[in-house]
Amino acid sequence: MVASTSLRYAETEEGYVFELAGQEPSQALLLISSSGEVSTVSLEKQTFKRSFQPIAGLLGTIQLHSNQYIVIAETASNSGIIYDDKKVYKVQSTDIISLNPKFKPDEDEQKYIELLKSHLNNATLYFSYSYDLTRPFGDQKVEEPLGFNPEFMWNHFISSSLIKASYSNPFVSNFILPVIYGVSEFIRTTINGKPVTFGMVTRRSTARAGTRYFRRGIDIDGNVANFNETEQFLIVHKLDNTTQVYTYLQIRGSVPVYWAEMNNLKYKPNLLIGPSDYLPARKHFDKCISKYGTNYLVNLVNQSGYEKPVKLSYENAVTALNDSNIKYTYFDFHHECRKMRWDRVKLLLDHLTQIGLSPNDYSQYTIDSNFVAEKTQSHVVRTNCMDCLDRTNVVQSMLGRWYLQQQLIDACIIDGYLDWKDLDPAFNLVFQNIWADNADYVSNAYSGTGALKTDYTRTGKRTKKGALNDLVNSITRYIKNNYFDGSRQDGFDLFLGKSLPYEIVSSPFKDTRPPLYQAAPYVCMVSIFIIIATLVYPKGALTDAKNIFFLSVMSFSTGLSLWFILKNGIQFVNWPVLKKLDFLRKKEVYNNGRVEGFLFEKEASYNKFDEQHKKQ
Repeated sequence: MVASTSLRYAETEEGYVFELAGQEPSQALLLISSSGEVSTVSLEKQTFKRSFQPIAGLLGTIQLHSNQYIVIAETASNSGIIYDDKKVYKVQSTDIISLNPKFKPDEDEQKYIELLKSHLNNATLYFSYSYDLTRPFGDQKVEEPLGFNPEFMWNHFISSSLIKASYSNPFVSNFILPVIYGVSEFIRTTINGKPVTFGMVTRRSTARAGTRYFRRGIDIDGNVANFNETEQFLIVHKLDNTTQVYTYLQIRGSVPVYWAEMNNLKYKPNLLIGPSDYLPARKHFDKCISKYGTNYLVNLVNQSGYEKPVKLSYENAVTALNDSNIKYTYFDFHHECRKMRWDRVKLLLDHLTQIGLSPNDYSQYTIDSNFVAEKTQSHVVRTNCMDCLDRTNVVQSMLGRWYLQQQLIDACIIDGYLDWKDLDPAFNLVFQNIWADNADYVSNAYSGTGALKTDYTRTGKRTKKGALNDLVNSITRYIKNNYFDGSRQDGFDLFLGKSLPYEIVSSPFKDTRPPLYQAAPYVCMVSIFIIIATLVYPKGALTDAKNIFFLSVMSFSTGLSLWFILKNGIQFVNWPVLKKLDFLRKKEVYNNGRVEGFLFEKEASYNKFDEQHKKQ
């Protein structure tokens, strides 16, 4: 189903006008071609070059290197109704329109456009015309001029000109459409024969956003990588036309210390620990405590082997902060749940209840002619593993299931003598599929593939097919993270305004490595191609001396180039080019006193975990 919208746009002599039905007659928004400025005009005074076209929404405008562009949501599909007329939509298609139609992009400008298109095509974007998806349900009643949270409004940067213009001209605010990157799914169904709506909203933070290996840990302002709010909804439709809304909110985010994994073409990158500065962690948790209340930290990284340094660094930070509002729990997921015993995650739940987590601490609202908060959640569980994906998904879905049990009891839908999944297996499938969809969306945004272990999330069982799917996803992640994610990270940084192309003087897309490093992959590929061609189409008998000699030379060339590539793996990773990484820098390479190029190396402040810490 395509979203119903009254917004349409057309090209005029002055620029592009956007008209919203139901507003002041003949008044429209104008984006001026010559300057990119935002204005309002009377449609009667415009000379149209093209007729009006309907669209789902105006996402904003962006200045690239040499030109400004309009970003629109062309079409959108219905993703469910929260309650009443609060419909949610998923963006299905987007378009990037040159504000100056006569502009001819050069090679660099075209690459920026391709990065922008790729980001929009891969992002899962949701919005509502009547509900603010960037905020939790309880904050919907807060009266603010524009009604959005910049941290979770994915198009906040590209909407900045509209937002600024709206302060002096409130009419412009009608065209600001807050969009989230994440999940928003609502299903009208029944539980134990009672009509309800069950749904979920996961919103991805715009701060320190990016891909799996290029955004880890924390930054100086206390922002962590892969930070997401996940809000589970149970909406009960009463016979007296009132609506009761029960929500439970969780967060996930990278371990809040300085750490990184530096790709080198190996399956396991080099794990690096940065400076032991806990001030950013203090900023992070001050913000989380102020916003959510008591923080229950669930750490799922392994306590031995490769992941151990991250666990120790996290625990050192928590100890240093010494905050009574921070309750830390370590759960050795792979040890406790070995041999596919995912049900043993309940041991974690038992421990959390022992340190104070209550099944009654969730939010409840009654909606009739007013919006009444019966009670509000006073804590949050912050879950992480290394990626904050697969293990984290299993734990978060378990917590969602646990809180739903108590909410159903309070809503008088079940009596509590049996677990709701045993009373209503059909709804259990709805619950499992929504959580599995959530896992896949969050994972795709960060790692480039669907989540692992979703067979358990969807079915409650670990299967051989699921294990095979995990293997395929793991291999795909390796390939994408090493050879493709640089461009994907550039797309994040471009769309979110972390890098401003018009401030970049020289082309960032030029390969500045020394010639030998640039040539090695081509030598390897050409050698392999020649070997295959010789084997398939040999000149004379394949065993002729000249063919054997030729194959030997090409095999040696292939082996030597492969050895060189693997030995210098860090130089052949697809690194992002628009924004510098915390843990990586370029060093100059000289030849005969002249700079021949640049090679990558780790920053001096990031090091492998030393032997002293490994013995702890």
